[in-house]
Amino acid sequence: MPERPDPASEPDDEVVDADEVDADADETPAVRRPSRQILSAVLLALLAFTVTVQLGQDEADSYQNLRSVELVELLKTLDATNGRLTEQIEDLTATRDDLRSSTNATETAQKEAQRRLDDLSILAGTVGATGPGVRLTITDPTGTIGASLLLDAVQELRDAGAEAIVINGHARVVAQTWFADGDESGQVLVSGKQVEAPYVIEAIGDPATLAPAIDFRGGISDRVESRGGTLSVERLDVVTITALAEAVSPEYARNDS
Repeated sequence: MPERPDPASEPDDEVVDADEVDADADETPAVRRPSRQILSAVLLALLAFTVTVQLGQDEADSYQNLRSVELVELLKTLDATNGRLTEQIEDLTATRDDLRSSTNATETAQKEAQRRLDDLSILAGTVGATGPGVRLTITDPTGTIGASLLLDAVQELRDAGAEAIVINGHARVVAQTWFADGDESGQVLVSGKQVEAPYVIEAIGDPATLAPAIDFRGGISDRVESRGGTLSVERLDVVTITALAEAVSPEYARNDS
């Protein structure tokens, strides 16, 4: 009978070291982990691309699915909306322009009104004034120069274009000013204010026009000299008048507008 092989003599199966197996097991995840991360990133990128394309396709499909009639109506609606917006813009622009024009007109009217008020205030003597002009000095050693001669001198200055006049620095001459002789010689009342010789008349206006209106042959200068007095005329670059006239309300005259 054949002999049975001796189990002890049979080759042993290959023995695997447990430490080597554990080492291989530990190496596998370490090698595969980067691959999974790369794969996940690629999948996310593909998903994002797909969503983007789908959204664009859906938006395009929303118009592609419309019939031609519906597209025409949509265009009409857009045109109508644009037309309304254009009209609103034009209305707002016109309103803005009107407001600007109205504001400018109001400002211009206010400036013109203020200018006229300033001019009338100077003529009425309710405000001070400054400008070029002349200064007349009249002496009266004999006490024979009275209210009538001073009034004539003032009238000559007015006719020559004097815009503001004052006598002796405190008696402002305006349209309502009156002249009268005082109780004593050498005194004159100007709207109740007493002035005494020498009489100094200051007037604002063009010196080249005012001076000849006083100093001419047969004029005020000769009349003063004929009464024993003297008259001198100075042309000044600046005349300052600070005296004010009392504002008088008209008793009879009324605005007929």
